[in-house]
Amino acid sequence: MSKPLILVVNDDGITAPGIRALVEAVSNLGEVVVVAPDSPQSGMGHAITINNPLRLKKSNIFGDIKAYECSGTPADCVKLGVDKVLHRQPDLCVSGINHGSNSSINIIYSGTMSAAMEASLEGIPSVGFSLCDYAHDADFSTAALFANHIASLILKYGLPKYALLNVNIPKGAAQDIKGMKICRQAEAKWEEEYDERTDPMGRKYYWLTGKFVNHDHGQDTDEWALANSYVSVVPVHHDLTAHHVIPFINANWEFGSPHKPDDIPQLDNNRFNL
Repeated sequence: MSKPLILVVNDDGITAPGIRALVEAVSNLGEVVVVAPDSPQSGMGHAITINNPLRLKKSNIFGDIKAYECSGTPADCVKLGVDKVLHRQPDLCVSGINHGSNSSINIIYSGTMSAAMEASLEGIPSVGFSLCDYAHDADFSTAALFANHIASLILKYGLPKYALLNVNIPKGAAQDIKGMKICRQAEAKWEEEYDERTDPMGRKYYWLTGKFVNHDHGQDTDEWALANSYVSVVPVHHDLTAHHVIPFINANWEFGSPHKPDDIPQLDNNRFNL
């Protein structure tokens, strides 16, 4: 039997230390192929490139491991990797290791998790790994141990179709981590502000600032697990349907038939030069 084929992607860019740690972590599990952005793409979410050409260039950054740098987003890397680079559908896609947390609401903005989700849309078992350490010299060795362990479990037992895992690892030594917790995503959010500043030319610009606030005190959440020295493992999928809202609407809304209220003005196309 052939070795498992493993696609490695990230959002911090192909030169980031986190992806090197991930490549090394899974290299003993199968044939590894890397397709990663040629520059940092943090916070890109599930963006894809539609108005510019995409470019792929071979890279020898990982020695004998086949690697390509892509001019697009993390999701682009998965799409191009599956369609143009790999000789068959991979058995596993691993994304990361992200430099910083992707717990709770951060999954919405994360390029790391969006790459993994793009793979899951193709029916590929996938997982995103993030280290909860923003330090420039963050140590990825503990995160790599858990990445190897979880990747091997997925290869052995699989995942339901279209499901993926969001894995966050606390910073610190392996012996300080109590274990892994299967969790739900905490109800937490960023409370953001834009700091107004002035550039040397006297022009105003705005810099995003804010603080992360956890409003969820449940002991079954990813935020609780991380705060208590556990690796958080959150199963997620792409279905954003708010299933609990369907019976609410059916029970409380009176749909009737649409009609035009008299107080809605007519659009004058000539007024707007349409």
